[in-house]
Amino acid sequence: MAHYSLTPKPAAAAAGEKAASSGSVLAAAFAALREEFKLADAYPAEALADAEAAIAALTLPAEDATGIGFVTIDPPTSTDLDQAVHIERDGGGYRVRYAIADVPAFVRPDGPLDAETRRRGQTIYAADAKVPLHPRDISDDAGSLLADEVRGAFVWDFSLDADGEVAGVGLTRATVRSRAKLSYAEVQEQIDAGTAAEPLMLLREVGLKRVELERRRGGASLNLPEQEIVPAEDGGYRIDARGPRPVEDWNAQISLMTGMAAASLMIEGRIGILRTMPGPDEKSLRHFRRQTQALGAPWDGSVPYGEYLRTLDAAEPRHLAILYAAAALFRGAAYTPFDGDVPAEHLQAAIAAPYAHTTAPLRRLVDRFVLVLCEALANGRDVPEWVRAALPRLPALMAASDQLAARVERASLDLVEAALLVTSVGREFDAVVVSGSTPAAGSPVPARNGRPEQPLDRIASSQNGQQPQQARPFGTVQLAEPPVTARCEGEMESGTAVRVRLVHADVTTRKVLFELA
Repeated sequence: MAHYSLTPKPAAAAAGEKAASSGSVLAAAFAALREEFKLADAYPAEALADAEAAIAALTLPAEDATGIGFVTIDPPTSTDLDQAVHIERDGGGYRVRYAIADVPAFVRPDGPLDAETRRRGQTIYAADAKVPLHPRDISDDAGSLLADEVRGAFVWDFSLDADGEVAGVGLTRATVRSRAKLSYAEVQEQIDAGTAAEPLMLLREVGLKRVELERRRGGASLNLPEQEIVPAEDGGYRIDARGPRPVEDWNAQISLMTGMAAASLMIEGRIGILRTMPGPDEKSLRHFRRQTQALGAPWDGSVPYGEYLRTLDAAEPRHLAILYAAAALFRGAAYTPFDGDVPAEHLQAAIAAPYAHTTAPLRRLVDRFVLVLCEALANGRDVPEWVRAALPRLPALMAASDQLAARVERASLDLVEAALLVTSVGREFDAVVVSGSTPAAGSPVPARNGRPEQPLDRIASSQNGQQPQQARPFGTVQLAEPPVTARCEGEMESGTAVRVRLVHADVTTRKVLFELA
């Protein structure tokens, strides 16, 4: 894992002075970002009162599932814990129970809290703070599946056969108690050492079988190294870049299985809201095939593109460039509501199955409605009218919050990248070209936030109302350390290792520019 702290270690007095002054600049930049995107953490008084009343009046479900040894597996700093899992052997197969936070118990339909959560749509994560979907008394306390606390939950109950296929599904509201809050790192360490309790060892066993089922379905995943902003021990921030741990994939498979089960329930009941995504069109696939050929790892289409992507190693420069190029195949995700006829386009192409969001109700609005809807369908009851009425409105609410979340995430990463590099102008770095200026087969201009990138001089001149200067060739590079992805001027070819020089880094504008050294 690569680490690069936002608080530089001063090598001299001058460097120390820069470090001291950079803190205030960074704080101002964070504040400006929140102001730019109108990220107000404060909740309206009437919504807070609604939440407090719901917490005070909460009645836990009558069904007692506190004897089940649920655990949560999340990043170590997470406090909004949506899911807890328990797996045991069941004859020749498995029994998987998956508890999801009972957020609907706290949100009165059409009340002030309901209105505010619809306005927010989801929890927004900025570099230095999060703006929660629900008041923190719910998201980080009363509604969160915290260890050793009795909580209400929607409990999915799966029977799996020996191959990991779902043979039966139940869903009920129950009272649960998580035994432990575990991190991905410690679970991976325990599993690798063979010291994990049986339910965690079975997470690997079931997870691997579900991964194989995904492969057979034709499901696809990019598996790009993630760039995550995390607090540093020195009080600053750093970017961690690494591929996902295996346990993260195994755990995700339980969530995917639940989302697929929710979709099946809704399709059978002929009412619901699916998370859909079309498959790539033939033009995109042809273009991607040309890119893979040019980068020396040709995909001829004889196997599904998802299976091909699994053969790539992000640590190999040309494979990394292919993974970046493959992002063009994963477009068009949407929320698709229906009440009556099932939509003709009802698949999530990357999962290769119908799918719904249902496992993160503390952080995502639509999941609250899907949980209530599925629990009614699973138990032969009518879907509540307030859920039915909300379905047509949810896609627009989620689309708006998705767009905001993506913009804030990108801006936060740009800000931290600029802050990491602001004292390194003129320094050279090792990098990989992930989108070249002269790629084979006419690759598109690299884009960020859905808009084609421009060289920095053209951005500056257009902002100042001047005639843009003559464009110079440029591409996109990913540094080895710090793990920054940024534009770079010069003639370069995708998938090649290069040496680059930093020519500009500005925290205020969140702009970074390199040139070939």
